[in-house]
Amino acid sequence: MSANGLVQIEGLTPPGNAHRKTSKVMLLFPPEWVPTAPYLALPSLTAVLRQAGHEVVQKDINIEMYDLFFSDTFLFWISGRLDLQRRLLEERERRAALTDQETDQLALLREKCTVEVFDLAERAAEAKRIVRSQDFYDADKLEWALNIFREVMQYISAAYYPASLVFYPMESNLGYRPGVSREVFACLEDEQVNVYRDVCRQLVLPVVNREQPHVVGVSIGTQMQLLAGLTFCKMIKQAFPHIHVTVGGNVVTRLQEEWPTHPQFFNEIFDTAILYEGEHALLWLLEALAGGRPISSVPNLMYRGTVGVETNKEIYTEKTTALPLPDFDGLPLDQYFVPERILPYLATRGCYWGRCTFCDHGQGYFDQYRGVPAHQVIEQVLALRDKYHCRHFLFSDESYPPALFKKVSQLLVERNAGIKWTTLIRFEETLQDQELWYLAAKSGCCTLYYGMESANERVLNLMDKHAKKSVMRTNLMQASQAGIWNHVMAFYGFPGETRDEAEDTRRFILEHQPYIHSVELFYFVAYRHTPIVRSPEKFGITIHKQPEYDLPLDYYYTLNEPGGLSCLEAMEMAEQFYQQDFHPWAVRVNAREHVFLYISKFGTNRLPQIYAKPEDRLRGTDSVSGLVTWPVALGEGDGNKEDGPTMTRVVSHASGG
Repeated sequence: MSANGLVQIEGLTPPGNAHRKTSKVMLLFPPEWVPTAPYLALPSLTAVLRQAGHEVVQKDINIEMYDLFFSDTFLFWISGRLDLQRRLLEERERRAALTDQETDQLALLREKCTVEVFDLAERAAEAKRIVRSQDFYDADKLEWALNIFREVMQYISAAYYPASLVFYPMESNLGYRPGVSREVFACLEDEQVNVYRDVCRQLVLPVVNREQPHVVGVSIGTQMQLLAGLTFCKMIKQAFPHIHVTVGGNVVTRLQEEWPTHPQFFNEIFDTAILYEGEHALLWLLEALAGGRPISSVPNLMYRGTVGVETNKEIYTEKTTALPLPDFDGLPLDQYFVPERILPYLATRGCYWGRCTFCDHGQGYFDQYRGVPAHQVIEQVLALRDKYHCRHFLFSDESYPPALFKKVSQLLVERNAGIKWTTLIRFEETLQDQELWYLAAKSGCCTLYYGMESANERVLNLMDKHAKKSVMRTNLMQASQAGIWNHVMAFYGFPGETRDEAEDTRRFILEHQPYIHSVELFYFVAYRHTPIVRSPEKFGITIHKQPEYDLPLDYYYTLNEPGGLSCLEAMEMAEQFYQQDFHPWAVRVNAREHVFLYISKFGTNRLPQIYAKPEDRLRGTDSVSGLVTWPVALGEGDGNKEDGPTMTRVVSHASGG
């Protein structure tokens, strides 16, 4: 046992088990996530399992789903579904038996049944060709393609009325609240709105039947993936009851207190759940299922025991320097909606700062911040570059440490690596040398995402963030001067913040617009695993827990004393910012990876072609990605952190340290 009380399991097999039985494992990554690059969870798990001799089939169902949605096969199938629903409702209409909702649904069905599906399918195919070809770099063509994707999603949505399926991803709404267990269970069975049941039938069950794995693992990293992931689990269990289904990911860890109170999850949906980091926990689970060790000895594991749901006490944290290179073999690397391959890479686990009172991204880890040395980072990135013929990387760390930022930049230049990269970063006093920013740009750094949160130093100190406005200004100016694209994330309404202090943030952003190339401004959300929720009285708030929200990831709160911004006032200020001040930052492409590739291609952060045209800004419509439509909060983040913000549409205000 280590000094911090964790049981550290050194061996990969039980003593005396030299001839370990190998298994066949299928790993699934469910929707919804961005369709621009693989997520790191599956390749990290795959590398450890394959190193131990297990056969692994890894499937990114997220990208396969979008590829399917924008195909003639699926759209013709949707056309048939729409027609069948229309005829059934028209029969009810003749009997004067329609409800108000069915009347609205029938009107929508009649509208969509007039769509020329052959033409829509042809345009969808052309849109996919554009985003995967050099035409991607023509901003007019790219915007056209993105708008076609939106049109297709509206067409598909009509077949799952009243669900709203949206492109850009992570904004879809099936009408069920993922924080309410009874609604989750109902959604899993709902054939009308749950599109993931059809996705499972067409993309998941056939491959499970063909491969016949011993174990299926489903990685659920964000709350937006919860309904899809659990749908897949339940349908696999129903179709293949002999297959062991396990779940993992950040959301599974965050809800570890709730799973045992709902035995239905373990009785009907999955067999085991892996908490915290999963590479070796999954490896040892395979050994336990093969009879090589007691299941009670598998760390990080929750399972159905003889007396109910049990959680093993041992917790294992990965040794980052000893982990193998992520293994992307088997993933459709040329199927993502980008013209160049982009791969994620993680050098650190946890956040080196780790003090922000609003942040719960570290909940996916049990242990402290860890990382690999700069020279190992370089060797692994170059190995991935050469193996997968990839020169664009998402450094997916919670917040890139300044010492590592400096050293990695230096080594990439010395090795003439020839890569392009992006990451999340914190404003730091040690990064105020202009030559350092030139070096970072020379090393291939194209875009940086800063968790500014506020531009008022009193509020920043309340957050335990302790950044200085002068440092923010210098970092932004110097990075911009070097040609790096600066994306700033902030939010209104941290408990105790006054309206005037919130205005400081707005003024700072507007005054530094020449150095801030894109921005997200949201409102404070009380995530359940944060210091502020654990000690609400310290921050002058009252947390309100609603009984029906029995799978909560955040809570509603009120202020104990007047003077600060209420939750509602913060929301109104954020909406006002998007309506009145956001126009200089309205872009026509709304994925961080798309902006990243544009900067890589054109070699500058001055990209007027990707911003909204003046006439679109004046119209104030949503014809432009993110224009007026302000971001949706995602309580994202996990051990393989791939949840950096997407341009103007998706905010994760706990990012960037």
